[in-house]
Amino acid sequence: MALEHALLVSLSERPGTGIELTRRFDRSIGFFWRATHQQIYKVLRRMEDDGWLEATAGDSRSTERRYAVTDAGRAALETWIAMPTRTAAMRSEVAVKMRGASYGDRTALLDHLRHLIGEHRTRQAHFERLEREQFPRPAELAGQRLDTWLVLRGGIKQEQFWVEWLSEYVEAWVGSETLAGARSSTSETEGEA
Repeated sequence: MALEHALLVSLSERPGTGIELTRRFDRSIGFFWRATHQQIYKVLRRMEDDGWLEATAGDSRSTERRYAVTDAGRAALETWIAMPTRTAAMRSEVAVKMRGASYGDRTALLDHLRHLIGEHRTRQAHFERLEREQFPRPAELAGQRLDTWLVLRGGIKQEQFWVEWLSEYVEAWVGSETLAGARSSTSETEGEA
């Protein structure tokens, strides 16, 4: 996926200015596709040059341009949505660190994992709050609102996965260290007898 497609989706939902799109990315789309303020503005100009967007000037007090999707942009989005998507490959630096922890400072890694668990719990709570506030009756949803809710549910499940998996790793090693300490104490005591 390219940033262009994420912007087309966002602008199809509601036209907006560059700053509005940046805020939308910070609040929602950015959890699935990250982009900086500068990247968004650069790509908006290119999409306008390609005929996918049209921009109108803001009011007389603002130099901000408001973007909307053109017919060519809708066609490009429709073509992209219809294209098969490859299975997402997991690429995780933390997973490689977890696998290699026996060759480094496991205590530091466990501390970092505890921090990550907290971040994922915070993000999960944020998604769950959005779900409660914006989708109180999911059984009544249809169309674009149903799509948005289902993606939000995916975000919740992804955060649950990270919390559970990282917690399992930490708990296994904390239990293992306790067990190893008990074995070491028992061995020393037996050696004294």
